[in-house]
Amino acid sequence: MTTALQDTRATIARAVVGRERELTLVLAAVAAGRDVLLEGPPGTSKSTMLRAVTEHWGVPFVLVEGNAELTPARLVGHHNPARVLAEDYSAENFVPGPLVEAMRAGGFLYIEELNRAPEDTLNVLLGAMAERAVTVPRVGTMAAESTFRVLASMNPFDNVGTARISDSVYDRWNRLAVGYQTAQEESDIVARRTGCTDAQLITDGVELTRATRSHPELRRGSSVRGAIDLVAIAVELQKITPDAASDHSGRAQVVLDAALLALSARVGVDEASDVTPEQVITEIWENHFFSAPGGQRRARTA
Repeated sequence: MTTALQDTRATIARAVVGRERELTLVLAAVAAGRDVLLEGPPGTSKSTMLRAVTEHWGVPFVLVEGNAELTPARLVGHHNPARVLAEDYSAENFVPGPLVEAMRAGGFLYIEELNRAPEDTLNVLLGAMAERAVTVPRVGTMAAESTFRVLASMNPFDNVGTARISDSVYDRWNRLAVGYQTAQEESDIVARRTGCTDAQLITDGVELTRATRSHPELRRGSSVRGAIDLVAIAVELQKITPDAASDHSGRAQVVLDAALLALSARVGVDEASDVTPEQVITEIWENHFFSAPGGQRRARTA
């Protein structure tokens, strides 16, 4: 006999490729009334999983982008300046921010890129998480509905525009580390997102993209979004130049052109290296299409 939570999990799983363990853990935490932080590189289905949970939980999903402009006033809310001048401060002219909106509606507040938010904003957020209420001057104390949760995600490998998360912040969250999915799962994602039925093209796109994550001259590889765009672009290139893509060499060239377009902005070259993203992607492509199985990585050419 299945429980309601098992039925919910089965329904949500149909909207997410893989992530069975992670989905089970997130559902358990949410059902227990806890707040969840997903930590991992971009393109690892963090937002997809949380959106799916919220949709099938039947509560509002309130999205907030973590950045330097997310001040406490933007998070909590503010009084309408025009009405304040005409009426003075009152509860009626208070404009709720996403935090208060989620608390009132009993929804899930989702903060994307938590480590980009200012420290004073996080302090307001943590107080609301601890007390399940927030006090607004000239308005009063607003208590959250029982279904209110705070969900967040962050990329621990990106240090541009981010701040170190303190121990006191981590202490409020149930943290789940999320890594890249398997090659088969990423192939399933690409097929689902692009509608492509060419299994070999999908395999080529996924393998090239995954190879960027372990290349010695890259400090950052591409997420599965790179493979999705690579395959989608390659499909259209084959329509535009069908004759050029009619043999192995032409097909390989189509994949290279698509890879250069889809991946070059998504990879980060190591600061100590003098290569370009295009050179690295071309090398990966050469190894994939033309190196002997089990052969050594080919030397880079200018």
